[in-house]
Amino acid sequence: MALGESSAQAYDLRDPDVRLMLQVRDDDAAAFEELVLRYQARLLTVLEHLCGRRDLAEDLAQDVFLRVYRSRKRYQPGAKFSTWLFTIANNVASNARRSMSRRREVNVEGRESGPMGANPLDQMALAASGLMPTRQLDKSEMRDIVNVAVSALSERQRLAVLLSKFEDMSYADIGEVMELSPQAVKSLLSRARAALREVLTPYLETGERPASNTP
Repeated sequence: MALGESSAQAYDLRDPDVRLMLQVRDDDAAAFEELVLRYQARLLTVLEHLCGRRDLAEDLAQDVFLRVYRSRKRYQPGAKFSTWLFTIANNVASNARRSMSRRREVNVEGRESGPMGANPLDQMALAASGLMPTRQLDKSEMRDIVNVAVSALSERQRLAVLLSKFEDMSYADIGEVMELSPQAVKSLLSRARAALREVLTPYLETGERPASNTP
C-alpha cells in the first residue's frame, strides 16, 4: 500500500527504529547491526514460544533478519518498526509450523531452558491473567506452572499475549501483525486471560497442579 510522504515522515519522526531502518535502506551496515542488537533477544523469545523449539527459533530469527535486509530497498515506513518486524516473524513462524505439521515433527515439550524459564515471562503470564501469587513460589515451580498455563493457550492467543505483555504493543499494532481488527485483538486477549486464570488460580492459591495439555 502506497503511503503519502507526510505519513512516512510521521513514522520517521516518532520511531527511532524506523529511522534506523531508513538508514539500512541506504546500505548503512552499522544501522542494521544496531537493529539486530535491539531486537534479536526479543524476537527469539517470541519465536520460541510460537514454534516450541529454541534451535528452530534461532534459525527462524536469522530468516526474519535476512528478509528484513533483503527487503530494505523496498522499505516504506507504514507502521512502527516493531510492528513490521513482528508481522514478518509471525509469517515466518506460521510457515514453519505448517511445515512441521506436514512432517509431523511438532514437539512443544521440553522447554526446560530458554526464555520461558526466565522471570520476565513468568511475570508476563501472571500479569496477563490479572493474578498474583498468594504464596511463595520458587523459580522452578513458577517456570513449570507458567509452561502449563501458556501451553493451554491457542497459537493466536499466545502470540497476542506475547506482543501485548512482552512487546507492550497496542491493540491496533497487534491487529496489524495478526491481520485482525483492534476489537478482535481485545476479544482474543480477553479469552487468553480467562484461559490463563483457569490454569493458574488453583495452583497459586492452593498448590493444586493442573493437568498438562501436552501429550
